[in-house]
Amino acid sequence: MHVDGLVFRIKEIADAVALPVYALRGRQPWSLGYYTRKKSSIQTAIDTAAVQPGRPLPDGFGIGIDERVVEYPWLFERLCRDGVALGRMLDAGSTLNHEYILGRDPLRKADLTIMTLAPEKRCYWYQGYSYVFGDFRKTRFEDGAFDTIISISTLEHVGLDNTMLYTDDPTKSEANRHGFVDAMREFRRIIAPGGRCLITVPYGRYENFDWFQVFDWDMIRTLIDAFAPSSFELEFFGYGKAGWRRASEADVVNATAFDPHSGRGRLDDRAGCARAIACIELIR
Repeated sequence: MHVDGLVFRIKEIADAVALPVYALRGRQPWSLGYYTRKKSSIQTAIDTAAVQPGRPLPDGFGIGIDERVVEYPWLFERLCRDGVALGRMLDAGSTLNHEYILGRDPLRKADLTIMTLAPEKRCYWYQGYSYVFGDFRKTRFEDGAFDTIISISTLEHVGLDNTMLYTDDPTKSEANRHGFVDAMREFRRIIAPGGRCLITVPYGRYENFDWFQVFDWDMIRTLIDAFAPSSFELEFFGYGKAGWRRASEADVVNATAFDPHSGRGRLDDRAGCARAIACIELIR
Protein backbone atom coordinates (compact mmCIF):
# COMPACT_ATOMS: atom_id res chain seq x y z
CA MET A 1 0.00 0.00 0.00
CA HIS A 2 1.24 3.51 -0.83
CA VAL A 3 2.39 5.50 2.23
CA ASP A 4 -0.35 8.13 1.77
CA GLY A 5 -2.94 5.36 1.50
CA LEU A 6 -1.65 3.71 4.68
CA VAL A 7 -1.78 7.01 6.59
CA PHE A 8 -5.32 7.61 5.36
CA ARG A 9 -6.37 4.10 6.45
CA ILE A 10 -4.89 4.64 9.93
CA LYS A 11 -6.87 7.89 10.20
CA GLU A 12 -10.05 6.05 9.20
CA ILE A 13 -9.51 3.40 11.89
CA ALA A 14 -8.81 6.07 14.53
CA ASP A 15 -11.95 7.92 13.49
CA ALA A 16 -14.08 4.78 13.81
CA VAL A 17 -12.63 3.93 17.23
CA ALA A 18 -13.43 7.48 18.38
CA LEU A 19 -17.20 7.14 17.84
CA PRO A 20 -18.02 6.90 21.58
CA VAL A 21 -15.98 10.05 22.23
CA TYR A 22 -17.73 11.78 19.33
CA ALA A 23 -21.10 10.94 20.91
CA LEU A 24 -20.05 12.03 24.40
CA ARG A 25 -18.84 15.38 23.07
CA GLY A 26 -22.18 16.17 21.46
CA ARG A 27 -21.59 14.85 17.93
CA GLN A 28 -19.91 18.00 16.69
CA PRO A 29 -19.23 18.15 12.93
CA TRP A 30 -15.61 17.56 11.87
CA SER A 31 -14.55 16.26 15.29
CA LEU A 32 -12.93 12.84 15.65
CA GLY A 33 -15.57 10.20 14.84
CA TYR A 34 -17.52 12.50 12.51
CA TYR A 35 -16.29 10.94 9.27
CA THR A 36 -17.41 7.45 10.33
CA ARG A 37 -20.82 8.73 11.44
CA LYS A 38 -21.21 10.71 8.22
CA LYS A 39 -20.28 7.72 6.05
CA SER A 40 -22.76 5.48 7.87
CA SER A 41 -25.53 8.09 7.56
CA ILE A 42 -24.93 8.48 3.83
CA GLN A 43 -24.90 4.73 3.22
CA THR A 44 -28.16 4.29 5.13
CA ALA A 45 -29.77 7.20 3.28
CA ILE A 46 -28.85 5.69 -0.10
CA ASP A 47 -29.88 2.15 0.91
CA THR A 48 -33.29 3.31 2.14
CA ALA A 49 -33.85 5.73 -0.78
CA ALA A 50 -34.46 8.47 1.78
CA VAL A 51 -34.41 11.27 -0.81
CA GLN A 52 -37.30 10.80 -3.22
CA PRO A 53 -38.83 13.40 -5.57
CA GLY A 54 -41.53 15.43 -3.84
CA ARG A 55 -41.44 13.40 -0.63
CA PRO A 56 -40.51 14.77 2.81
CA LEU A 57 -37.27 13.58 4.31
CA PRO A 58 -37.51 11.31 7.39
CA ASP A 59 -37.84 13.06 10.74
CA GLY A 60 -34.47 13.95 12.25
CA PHE A 61 -32.69 13.26 8.98
CA GLY A 62 -28.97 14.03 8.98
CA ILE A 63 -28.77 15.97 12.25
CA GLY A 64 -25.20 17.22 12.63
CA ILE A 65 -24.17 15.93 9.18
CA ASP A 66 -23.14 18.16 6.30
CA GLU A 67 -24.99 18.41 2.97
CA ARG A 68 -23.48 15.24 1.48
CA VAL A 69 -26.08 13.27 3.44
CA VAL A 70 -28.69 14.76 1.08
CA GLU A 71 -26.63 15.19 -2.07
CA TYR A 72 -25.43 11.61 -2.48
CA PRO A 73 -28.85 9.93 -2.06
CA TRP A 74 -30.38 12.62 -4.30
CA LEU A 75 -27.78 11.80 -6.94
CA PHE A 76 -28.22 8.03 -6.70
CA GLU A 77 -31.99 8.35 -7.00
CA ARG A 78 -31.49 10.29 -10.24
CA LEU A 79 -28.87 7.90 -11.59
CA CYS A 80 -30.89 4.77 -10.80
CA ARG A 81 -34.15 5.80 -12.42
CA ASP A 82 -35.52 3.10 -14.72
CA GLY A 83 -34.72 3.49 -18.38
CA VAL A 84 -32.05 6.18 -17.92
CA ALA A 85 -28.84 5.41 -19.80
CA LEU A 86 -25.78 6.85 -18.07
CA GLY A 87 -23.29 6.29 -20.89
CA ARG A 88 -20.01 8.18 -20.65
CA MET A 89 -19.87 9.98 -17.31
CA LEU A 90 -17.86 12.88 -15.93
CA ASP A 91 -17.46 13.65 -12.23
CA ALA A 92 -16.56 17.33 -12.36
CA GLY A 93 -15.06 17.92 -8.94
CA SER A 94 -14.03 14.46 -7.74
CA THR A 95 -16.82 14.35 -5.15
CA LEU A 96 -17.48 10.72 -6.07
CA ASN A 97 -13.88 9.72 -5.33
CA HIS A 98 -14.68 7.55 -2.29
CA GLU A 99 -14.60 3.77 -2.28
CA TYR A 100 -17.99 3.48 -0.60
CA ILE A 101 -19.51 5.70 -3.32
CA LEU A 102 -17.73 4.29 -6.39
CA GLY A 103 -18.39 0.73 -5.21
CA ARG A 104 -22.16 1.16 -5.61
CA ASP A 105 -24.27 0.55 -8.68
CA PRO A 106 -24.58 2.25 -11.08
CA LEU A 107 -21.13 3.79 -10.52
CA ARG A 108 -19.42 0.45 -10.06
CA LYS A 109 -17.48 -0.24 -13.29
CA ALA A 110 -19.12 2.78 -14.94
CA ASP A 111 -17.45 4.53 -17.87
CA LEU A 112 -16.46 7.33 -15.52
CA THR A 113 -13.88 10.09 -15.79
CA ILE A 114 -13.05 12.00 -12.62
CA MET A 115 -11.76 15.54 -13.10
CA THR A 116 -10.39 17.92 -10.49
CA LEU A 117 -7.67 20.55 -10.15
CA ALA A 118 -4.89 18.35 -8.75
CA PRO A 119 -4.20 14.72 -7.77
CA GLU A 120 -5.70 13.52 -4.50
CA LYS A 121 -4.16 11.19 -1.93
CA ARG A 122 -6.44 8.33 -2.85
CA CYS A 123 -7.63 7.27 -6.29
CA TYR A 124 -9.12 4.14 -7.85
CA TRP A 125 -7.63 4.03 -11.35
CA TYR A 126 -7.01 0.29 -10.87
CA GLN A 127 -10.80 -0.18 -10.92
CA GLY A 128 -10.98 1.31 -14.41
CA TYR A 129 -11.81 4.94 -13.66
CA SER A 130 -9.96 7.69 -15.51
CA TYR A 131 -8.50 10.73 -13.74
CA VAL A 132 -7.94 14.08 -15.43
CA PHE A 133 -6.60 17.25 -13.81
CA GLY A 134 -7.40 20.77 -14.89
CA ASP A 135 -9.86 23.66 -14.92
CA PHE A 136 -13.52 22.94 -15.74
CA ARG A 137 -13.75 26.25 -17.55
CA LYS A 138 -11.47 25.08 -20.34
CA THR A 139 -11.14 21.34 -20.79
CA ARG A 140 -9.54 19.25 -23.54
CA PHE A 141 -12.60 17.08 -24.04
CA GLU A 142 -14.27 16.94 -27.43
CA ASP A 143 -17.72 18.37 -28.09
CA GLY A 144 -20.38 15.98 -26.79
CA ALA A 145 -17.82 13.75 -25.05
CA PHE A 146 -20.15 12.79 -22.16
CA ASP A 147 -23.72 11.62 -21.69
CA THR A 148 -23.86 12.43 -17.97
CA ILE A 149 -22.05 15.17 -16.06
CA ILE A 150 -22.10 15.19 -12.25
CA SER A 151 -20.89 18.17 -10.22
CA ILE A 152 -21.69 17.87 -6.52
CA SER A 153 -20.89 20.93 -4.37
CA THR A 154 -18.08 22.03 -6.67
CA LEU A 155 -19.21 25.05 -8.69
CA GLU A 156 -19.19 27.21 -5.55
CA HIS A 157 -15.38 26.93 -5.59
CA VAL A 158 -14.78 27.71 -9.27
CA GLY A 159 -13.13 31.10 -9.72
CA LEU A 160 -12.32 31.53 -6.02
CA ASP A 161 -9.27 30.72 -3.87
CA ASN A 162 -8.56 27.03 -4.43
CA THR A 163 -5.09 27.13 -2.88
CA MET A 164 -6.44 26.59 0.61
CA LEU A 165 -7.47 22.96 0.11
CA TYR A 166 -7.20 21.78 -3.47
CA THR A 167 -3.93 22.91 -5.06
CA ASP A 168 -0.76 24.87 -4.34
CA ASP A 169 -0.86 26.51 -7.78
CA PRO A 170 -0.92 30.28 -7.03
CA THR A 171 -2.76 30.98 -10.29
CA LYS A 172 -5.78 29.21 -8.76
CA SER A 173 -6.22 31.87 -6.09
CA GLU A 174 -8.90 34.01 -7.72
CA ALA A 175 -11.75 36.29 -6.71
CA ASN A 176 -14.17 35.78 -9.60
CA ARG A 177 -17.62 35.08 -8.17
CA HIS A 178 -18.93 34.38 -11.69
CA GLY A 179 -16.34 31.74 -12.57
CA PHE A 180 -19.06 29.09 -12.48
CA VAL A 181 -20.65 30.63 -15.61
CA ASP A 182 -17.76 29.58 -17.86
CA ALA A 183 -17.81 26.13 -16.25
CA MET A 184 -21.51 25.70 -17.11
CA ARG A 185 -20.90 26.82 -20.69
CA GLU A 186 -18.10 24.26 -20.94
CA PHE A 187 -20.38 21.56 -19.51
CA ARG A 188 -22.88 22.34 -22.26
CA ARG A 189 -20.19 22.02 -24.91
CA ILE A 190 -18.87 18.66 -23.72
CA ILE A 191 -22.22 17.00 -23.04
CA ALA A 192 -24.02 15.15 -25.82
CA PRO A 193 -27.48 16.26 -27.03
CA GLY A 194 -30.07 14.84 -24.64
CA GLY A 195 -27.42 14.32 -21.94
CA ARG A 196 -27.98 15.10 -18.26
CA CYS A 197 -26.10 17.44 -15.97
CA LEU A 198 -26.62 16.89 -12.22
CA ILE A 199 -25.55 19.85 -10.09
CA THR A 200 -25.70 20.78 -6.41
CA VAL A 201 -24.56 24.04 -4.76
CA PRO A 202 -24.99 25.66 -1.33
CA TYR A 203 -27.94 28.04 -1.39
CA GLY A 204 -29.37 30.99 0.52
CA ARG A 205 -28.29 34.54 1.22
CA TYR A 206 -25.21 35.32 -0.87
CA GLU A 207 -21.96 35.11 1.05
CA ASN A 208 -18.37 34.71 -0.08
CA PHE A 209 -16.02 32.70 2.16
CA ASP A 210 -13.04 33.23 -0.20
CA TRP A 211 -12.74 29.51 -1.04
CA PHE A 212 -16.46 28.89 -1.59
CA GLN A 213 -19.61 30.96 -1.94
CA VAL A 214 -23.30 30.56 -1.18
CA PHE A 215 -25.47 30.88 -4.30
CA ASP A 216 -28.53 33.13 -4.28
CA TRP A 217 -31.51 33.05 -6.63
CA ASP A 218 -29.92 35.29 -9.27
CA MET A 219 -26.87 33.03 -9.39
CA ILE A 220 -29.02 29.92 -9.79
CA ARG A 221 -30.82 31.55 -12.74
CA THR A 222 -27.48 32.57 -14.23
CA LEU A 223 -26.17 29.00 -13.81
CA ILE A 224 -29.20 27.54 -15.58
CA ASP A 225 -29.14 30.14 -18.36
CA ALA A 226 -25.44 29.50 -19.02
CA PHE A 227 -26.21 25.82 -19.69
CA ALA A 228 -29.34 26.70 -21.71
CA PRO A 229 -31.10 23.38 -21.05
CA SER A 230 -34.02 22.00 -23.02
CA SER A 231 -35.58 21.30 -19.60
CA PHE A 232 -34.57 21.26 -15.95
CA GLU A 233 -35.76 20.31 -12.44
CA LEU A 234 -34.81 22.31 -9.36
CA GLU A 235 -35.19 21.21 -5.73
CA PHE A 236 -34.22 22.82 -2.43
CA PHE A 237 -33.31 21.32 0.95
CA GLY A 238 -32.73 23.19 4.20
CA TYR A 239 -30.98 22.39 7.46
CA GLY A 240 -31.90 23.28 11.06
CA LYS A 241 -31.57 21.87 14.56
CA ALA A 242 -34.09 19.16 13.64
CA GLY A 243 -32.01 18.03 10.67
CA TRP A 244 -32.40 18.28 6.91
CA ARG A 245 -35.79 18.82 5.30
CA ARG A 246 -37.24 19.35 1.86
CA ALA A 247 -37.89 23.07 1.37
CA SER A 248 -39.24 25.67 -1.00
CA GLU A 249 -37.02 28.44 -2.33
CA ALA A 250 -38.81 30.89 -0.03
CA ASP A 251 -38.02 28.68 2.98
CA VAL A 252 -34.27 28.91 2.43
CA VAL A 253 -33.81 32.28 0.70
CA ASN A 254 -31.93 33.61 3.75
CA ALA A 255 -30.08 30.42 4.65
CA THR A 256 -26.46 30.79 5.78
CA ALA A 257 -23.42 28.54 5.92
CA PHE A 258 -20.71 27.50 8.37
CA ASP A 259 -17.07 27.50 7.26
CA PRO A 260 -15.48 24.58 9.14
CA HIS A 261 -11.98 25.92 8.45
CA SER A 262 -12.35 29.46 9.79
CA GLY A 263 -15.31 28.92 12.14
CA ARG A 264 -17.21 31.73 10.46
CA GLY A 265 -20.98 31.25 10.53
CA ARG A 266 -21.00 28.85 13.49
CA LEU A 267 -24.36 28.51 15.28
CA ASP A 268 -25.68 26.03 17.84
CA ASP A 269 -27.41 23.84 15.21
CA ARG A 270 -24.39 21.58 14.46
CA ALA A 271 -24.48 22.47 10.75
CA GLY A 272 -21.60 20.83 8.89
CA CYS A 273 -21.35 23.56 6.25
CA ALA A 274 -24.29 24.71 4.07
CA ARG A 275 -27.67 25.25 5.72
CA ALA A 276 -29.44 24.90 2.39
CA ILE A 277 -28.66 23.41 -0.99
CA ALA A 278 -30.08 23.62 -4.49
CA CYS A 279 -30.15 20.38 -6.50
CA ILE A 280 -30.56 20.78 -10.24
CA GLU A 281 -30.99 18.33 -13.10
CA LEU A 282 -30.48 19.92 -16.53
CA ILE A 283 -31.16 18.19 -19.86
CA ARG A 284 -29.11 19.20 -22.87
